[in-house]
Amino acid sequence: MFEGLTDRLDRSFKILKGQGRITEINVAESIKEIRKALIEADVSYKIAKKFTAEVKEKALGANVLTAVKPGELMTKIVHDELAELMGGEQEDINLKGKPAVILIAGLQGSGKTTFSAKLANYLKIKQDKSPLMVAGDVYRPAAIDQLKVLGEQIGVEVYSEEDNKSPVDIAKNAVKHAKANGNNIVIVDTAGRLAVDEEMMNEISSVKKAIGPDEILFVVDAMTGQDAVNTAKAFNDRLDFDGVVLTKLDGDTRGGAALTIKSVVDKPIKFVGIGEKMEAIDLFHPSRMADRILGMGDIVTLVEKAQEQYDVEEARKLQKKIAKNQFNFNDFLKQIQQIKKMGNVKDLMGMIPGVGKAIKDTDIDDDAFKGIEAIIYSMTMDERENPKILNGSRRKRIARGAGTDIQEVNRLIKQFAETSKMMKMMTTGGGRKMANMMNQLKK
Repeated sequence: MFEGLTDRLDRSFKILKGQGRITEINVAESIKEIRKALIEADVSYKIAKKFTAEVKEKALGANVLTAVKPGELMTKIVHDELAELMGGEQEDINLKGKPAVILIAGLQGSGKTTFSAKLANYLKIKQDKSPLMVAGDVYRPAAIDQLKVLGEQIGVEVYSEEDNKSPVDIAKNAVKHAKANGNNIVIVDTAGRLAVDEEMMNEISSVKKAIGPDEILFVVDAMTGQDAVNTAKAFNDRLDFDGVVLTKLDGDTRGGAALTIKSVVDKPIKFVGIGEKMEAIDLFHPSRMADRILGMGDIVTLVEKAQEQYDVEEARKLQKKIAKNQFNFNDFLKQIQQIKKMGNVKDLMGMIPGVGKAIKDTDIDDDAFKGIEAIIYSMTMDERENPKILNGSRRKRIARGAGTDIQEVNRLIKQFAETSKMMKMMTTGGGRKMANMMNQLKK
């Protein structure tokens, strides 16, 4: 995510490395590089120029402490300005209606239908809501089928009317259905076009007028850069939407849309899509995104993702097993599955400060654990529960079953033994500290 921008900004800060103090001359050179970095990231020249003018003014006006190096000061100023450019504070969606009605808008191919399902799943799991999804795209039968498949996958009802070609009537009837059946959220997926056109705008404006949504979210593909920004402006002029959703952000190496959409339409980015799984949706935090752009990681989001998978009772049981030297391959498999639920492996590692830059050129597949899982699944239940019985002949059989060689099996068993030892040490003092830290973070 934003790799090109991160690299260019990093180079611009290095200009000030070794400088004793900030001067107009060395700041000018650094500012020039920052402006180039933003323009290459598909930020408009006007916004890039305004941004760097503000950075320069703050850098030259800063009261620099002797302990703060010029490069560090510039990084801090750019970080704060980036966060401000992207909206400053994280903003929630409005769910005050009974039911709360959310209208989803955007071009065809932007990811509206998938996002509708992700949002329904998010509200169901994290906010204990009872959502109803509405198939309002009457022009593309595949969109209705797609929403039904996704609804079944996440256990959320989908409202559709096969013979009704009026999106306005369908939306109105869906709200009545929600009230009658106890749904407290209605998410209306609407039709998109390949380009902004008057017919589409009139239609979605009519839907808006008919159901009076509490929240209108505009969904746009982050990878389209300035096109995304221009489309957002066209939609906002007609719909006056409440927030933006950037999909496919995990594939956006430039970042132009994320950086400029707020300043162009004056509406916050509320959600980002970061993968294909139904759980791959995050609230947008400008400050945390600025951290990631500058290669600082995003440890807060990483901890939050870990907490979502953190089961206190399971953790207690696991701690007892570790203390008694009973940690086995079934427990190991559970830990792997919890990590996989947290999201894309490379993305997660990139949230650790300092790691993002180190692994940027490394290809870490989402199936990074596939080989390990295959080896464990090739073990009998007795072997998983009692790793000590894994002799040479058993290891050969496991390697054949997993489609790998015995060296890989030996390597995993050795890593497992080392992990078990480390976890045993953690339970005698270090583990309690970690548990206390997790409990504090949860408060």
